Amino acid sequence: MSKRTTSQWLAEQSIPTSDEPSPQSKKPMLETNSHKDTLQYPDTSKHINQQTPFQQPTQLISFSYNSSHTQEFNDSALRYYVDPPPGAKLNYGYERWIREPDGRARIDSLLQAFAKARKTSIVPLHDVGVVTWRGVITRILTSPYEEREEFELNMMSVNGTLYFEEHISEERLKEKNNMKPRHRIQMYYGYAFESYCTSETPTPKVSSKPSEPVGWGGDVDTNVQWCSVVRTKLGNTRLLIGGEVDCVRAPYPVTIATERYTNQTDTFVELKTSLAIRGSHDEAKFEKKLLKFYFQSFLLGVPEIVVGFRTPSGVLTTTQSFKTIQLPRMVRGKPGAWDPLICLAWGDRVISFLKDIVRRAASEESSVWRVKFIPQKGVTVTMLDNMNVEDVRGGEDRVGFLPTWYWHESHTTGGLESATCTTLAGNAEWQI
Repeated sequence: MSKRTTSQWLAEQSIPTSDEPSPQSKKPMLETNSHKDTLQYPDTSKHINQQTPFQQPTQLISFSYNSSHTQEFNDSALRYYVDPPPGAKLNYGYERWIREPDGRARIDSLLQAFAKARKTSIVPLHDVGVVTWRGVITRILTSPYEEREEFELNMMSVNGTLYFEEHISEERLKEKNNMKPRHRIQMYYGYAFESYCTSETPTPKVSSKPSEPVGWGGDVDTNVQWCSVVRTKLGNTRLLIGGEVDCVRAPYPVTIATERYTNQTDTFVELKTSLAIRGSHDEAKFEKKLLKFYFQSFLLGVPEIVVGFRTPSGVLTTTQSFKTIQLPRMVRGKPGAWDPLICLAWGDRVISFLKDIVRRAASEESSVWRVKFIPQKGVTVTMLDNMNVEDVRGGEDRVGFLPTWYWHESHTTGGLESATCTTLAGNAEWQI
């Protein structure tokens, strides 16, 4: 049977889901010396026959950031999905864009949410093996396919739980905060698309400002975000992951009784933009981007990705909804195709590898490790000396990169236990 192009796939309204084979978790290949441990990337050209289990994510708690980027435990920043107007101009409002400056990728607000969930959750949280942001796990899982950009993590192990934060150098922060105008406007197109696609209420209100274009949801302020914290499992490791959610779909038909968000991830929607596909080169680039689209959504249990295809000058041409679980089928069997089974097996290996390093080192819990992912080579892990740990602290009230308040709380009796001992049945595996 001939293979369909992505362009042909986009023209179809639905594709039935099929079962896929899955990866065998292999024991990490360690190369150890007195300073550094390394792990080689898997051969992405080889097929994997058995799947690494991944449990369907369930939400523990959600929170908002307000216009001052202050964390609030409410859903004030939650937005509902609405269809964007055809031909929307994504450069609208660019000069009024309020952009939160990039800074150190701290996990403080995630830890605040974790601490709150431990007091209110009806599921046990004492067995959490990894705590981090969704973006970190996405980068770990997709790193076997990364060709250019290396990235680094800081890691700590406390009471058997691994904590990851992305390490961003001062030089890199300067680059991110002083990007070229062309890159800056392209980034803004994505945020403007979110404004056109979201509303504070399930039924969008008509703007009272005649100067605003039809469907405009408000000027872009990236300080304001709505985040979900989910509990899931990769292999034998329980994960606690937090990440921003663009919007949710309201129940249909919308009634007064159904207007409120239901706390379920099955209504989540991820919003993305991409250049309109004009030929085979554009198609190949889009299919490559789908790898990160897929895992960004998969890890939080987001079932739907809405992509706005645009012109180079930022005019919306078409909008297409994708089911997250169907994305791997779009690229399967094509030259250079990515395989989510390889990524999940790799992620399981990385976590096992890092656990083993910590166990063998028998170091102090305040120790900080630097984990570096080098494109097309692999992973290196080094324990930081005191000077580098001080750099990680950044002059703040921390033990390593963990806030001191959290460090103390995690060492109190039962500090990492759930408020109740109720055990719920395990969730079904999230389909690939």
